[in-house]
Amino acid sequence: MEDLQREIADAATFTDDLPFDPATVGVDGPVEADSTGNERLGTSDAPVIVGVDQAFLDERAVSAIVAIQDGAVIERTHAVTPLSIPYIPGLLAFREGGPILAAFEELSVDPDLAVFDGSGRIHFRQAGIATHVGVALDLPSIGVAKSLLCGTPAEPVDDRPAGWSTPIEADDSVEAPAGTTIGHAYQSRQWDRAQSINPLYVSPGHRVSASTTVDLVDALCAGYKLPEPTRLADRYADDVKAASE
Repeated sequence: MEDLQREIADAATFTDDLPFDPATVGVDGPVEADSTGNERLGTSDAPVIVGVDQAFLDERAVSAIVAIQDGAVIERTHAVTPLSIPYIPGLLAFREGGPILAAFEELSVDPDLAVFDGSGRIHFRQAGIATHVGVALDLPSIGVAKSLLCGTPAEPVDDRPAGWSTPIEADDSVEAPAGTTIGHAYQSRQWDRAQSINPLYVSPGHRVSASTTVDLVDALCAGYKLPEPTRLADRYADDVKAASE
């Protein structure tokens, strides 16, 4: 499995190869979960961005995808599939990648970018879930994780203001030249009080550079800690899980 991850990392492109101008990406405010842009589908030049997240039910994965365009939800789809292997640190994609691909098979729109709840290049072998699926589908992808899997922040990350970021650099835990920027810590939101919100850890999955990853996540956050695509996918995954229990 580790050798396959190295092959996936070698196949990944950690530079910008996007079918849209990143400057055109943005949301004006929180996207309503029940909004619909279907009447505009096919008439807008705005990129279709999908958020991907999962919930778990017994030995099954609920893989949810929410597609947004022009600040509205244009499609929601999911797959409920069995989990074939246990959780093994660093090998998460082998447990969850197949179920996510099953959900993509149900998607009718063609996404321009996928935003994953998980890591991309911030991974021991530079092949997190966003890289696995991005390479498998040859789809531009980014990972947005709530905790740091590996690597070292260039600066301390505690108590930073909203909009702040710092590179995550490869160290001895990462199979990359020391000092390589494999992602960023990004402070999407911060309380105006003593309690502090932790940063997100954003990294390229495939066909996106580390710096553009930060720009895209910044453009997709709309008042919440998480970017809108994964925030909506998280909610949808929980809804599907509740309906399946």
